[in-house]
Amino acid sequence: MEGRPASERPMAGTPSLLRAINDGAALRVLLERGPLTRPELGALIGLSKPTASQLLSRLQEAGLVVLDGIREGMPGRTAELYRIDPRAAHAAALDVTPARIEVAVADITGAVVAAHRMPTPGRTGGDVVERVRAALGGACYPAGLTPSALSRVVIGIGGAVDPSTGRLGYAAHIPGWHVPDVVGTLRDGIGVPVDIENDVNLAAQAERSRGAARGHRDFVLLWAEEGLGAAMVLDGKLHRGATGGAGEIGYMPVIGAPTARDVGKRARHGFQALSGGIAVLSVLRAHGLRGPSPAKAVRNAVAAIHGGSDRAEAARAALGQVAARLALGLASITAVVDPEVVVLSGGVPLAGGEILRGLVERELHALTIPRPPVRLSAVEGNPVLAGALDLALDATRDELFGPLISDDHFSVKERHPPK
Repeated sequence: MEGRPASERPMAGTPSLLRAINDGAALRVLLERGPLTRPELGALIGLSKPTASQLLSRLQEAGLVVLDGIREGMPGRTAELYRIDPRAAHAAALDVTPARIEVAVADITGAVVAAHRMPTPGRTGGDVVERVRAALGGACYPAGLTPSALSRVVIGIGGAVDPSTGRLGYAAHIPGWHVPDVVGTLRDGIGVPVDIENDVNLAAQAERSRGAARGHRDFVLLWAEEGLGAAMVLDGKLHRGATGGAGEIGYMPVIGAPTARDVGKRARHGFQALSGGIAVLSVLRAHGLRGPSPAKAVRNAVAAIHGGSDRAEAARAALGQVAARLALGLASITAVVDPEVVVLSGGVPLAGGEILRGLVERELHALTIPRPPVRLSAVEGNPVLAGALDLALDATRDELFGPLISDDHFSVKERHPPK
């Protein structure tokens, strides 16, 4: 209802407002519990049978609800079943890295109806709008959709939009995205609402909705791969910082690593120099363990431990050193924010599995007074894409159903309010 003139919006206490509230409640119940009969729906939201019938008629006429067959074998008349029409709206999520753009498109029920992966190796030029439109088209067209028919697009990227400038920061490794008002440029170019969110923040969203942080209002997620990042959720709210850079812990000074003053801001320094992908490879190689990537090298170390080979002792020592370095950075965060739980995600922790998790937890608890449990990510598939799709669907459902009053403060509208 944000786009309607004030004179056309339901006023407090009016029948139209009450209908809108009931309609929204019914749609959310059908989304969570459907398909349902008319009496079941009425009972769940506290409406009489005539009012529930009128409500369902309105929603059918609006193209939001459809018949889903009948329920037989129960006393009385055969009951018609109703469900959300999955074609009512679609939303898309993108995960952008220097090498590719991965896309998922879901209908309003959350079912993924299309996916696409577009390689972008070495793309230093070209129009970012055309690049995103091509990625969306690669997913949408085979599914009989068009990008312009999407209700919301959420893009996850290894950087952060500065709300005061509209520019993407902390993302020098992703060329072509550094344009003025990148969100507005994409929104106008594609013709649908677009939001950009940091990829690690989206991984945290996925962990909170379906993973290891479910049920927790205060947690820290550490992402460790080639690069390092963190997401901090405090009292149910994602903390982004004044310029969107909260969680860019690769730049954080830590004991044992050169500082930006020592080597310059463009050289490897801070936590990244101590615990980033290159450092992990260096530690493992020093113990005779190798791999084409940090995650693969860690996986080889775990295999050596499980296999009981003559390299098992060296592998355990190497992972212990990696864990100690990761815990050193985590200790600074934990001492400040005192989270309920710490979640480890990204290629290195997932490759290290329970062995690395346990070592990190032990090292962290030896360094800090708060002793939060350390857990591995429990999100299947791509957590960045999952988190982006969560936010895209939340925003789409708010538009269709009306805002849901809850304690979920991850909403993309928090960063990019309507202009």
